[in-house]
Amino acid sequence: MNIAFVMLTYHSDEPAGIERSLASLAAGLRELGHHTLIIAADSADHVPDPHVVRLSSVSFPRPVPYEEIPRLLAGADAIGREVRRILADHRTDVVCWGDAVSGLGFLSPAGPGTRTALMVHFPRADEAMRQSLANKPDAVITVSPFMIEEAARAGLDSRAWHALPNALLVEGRAPSGARREELRRTGPVRVVARADPQKGVADLLRSLPPGLGRTVQVVLAKAGFELLPALQDRYLRECAELADTLDTVEILPPLPWGGVQEFLAGAAVALVPSTGPESFGNVAAEALSVGTPVVGFRMGHLPALVGAGGRAVEFSAPGDDLPALRGPAVHIPSVARRMNALWSAAVELLGDESGYHEASRQALLRTTAYTPSGVAKEFLKILGL
Repeated sequence: MNIAFVMLTYHSDEPAGIERSLASLAAGLRELGHHTLIIAADSADHVPDPHVVRLSSVSFPRPVPYEEIPRLLAGADAIGREVRRILADHRTDVVCWGDAVSGLGFLSPAGPGTRTALMVHFPRADEAMRQSLANKPDAVITVSPFMIEEAARAGLDSRAWHALPNALLVEGRAPSGARREELRRTGPVRVVARADPQKGVADLLRSLPPGLGRTVQVVLAKAGFELLPALQDRYLRECAELADTLDTVEILPPLPWGGVQEFLAGAAVALVPSTGPESFGNVAAEALSVGTPVVGFRMGHLPALVGAGGRAVEFSAPGDDLPALRGPAVHIPSVARRMNALWSAAVELLGDESGYHEASRQALLRTTAYTPSGVAKEFLKILGL
């Protein structure tokens, strides 16, 4: 079969969940013998990719502020005609709109006889989402049960939606038991995140406990989109300036998709300090796949994904009692104190030899089903193919 994905912001090695999710699903479909295509907006700095077609009817700056996207899509009729032509030229059997807006779900420019799927990677219930659903895709696919519940809470009828996990793009290699023990005792704490304040990295660094006794290494990367103009540059500067004041903190350059698991395999623990709910948790999944325990907040899909492969800390409202996973409740009246609780959970885990190695063993079991071909088979089953 010929299967197309539409995501206008798509670039390879983009530090973004949707792009990475589509790349891994497409790779899995190719493993099964299908042909895939990703349709994206033109961009001056795009890298040629045999699996990607760039539109001539719309071009995105890089990074593109979200607020600019509706204006750039003002020529929707021309964009729709070009997408339909590409789909026809490639004799497309199935097309997936990667998002209600940036994935053209609101427009749904598929020809007759083409099966369609709307993919929902983050919570939204705006007019574009409602229009996307009104176009009656053959399937609505999101990344976790949490997202189905979140849509229902927002007033959408998500009873027939399907949860399809993100696949791991490459197979990671876990360290040996002896190496894992060495990492527990002296290895670095590592964080991988997009340069977005909601990822919590600056707050995490401000709360770095004195005497941690190990290096903290942070990989921050700019995506091809941002909520506000220059937001990512400002956040990168903020984190770099904080790191300059902290002897044990290193801000490292971005990694390609294929390098993330190897990097996280060399961590004592992976922290996910996001202060907003993760729809899925790609970084956590990559850490788990190489036996690195994950510590994050108990919200979104993260606690279900991590399970016994790490530790979770409740993220309650300011002034609430915030209990860590173990031990007595502690009073957490601010984001800084929440981050202190996250650090405390990580330090406690690293100091518990038997608990740590059990978490590492459990981590390896959490993502065994998330292979590209396995997720691709489930995708085809959802579409009745």
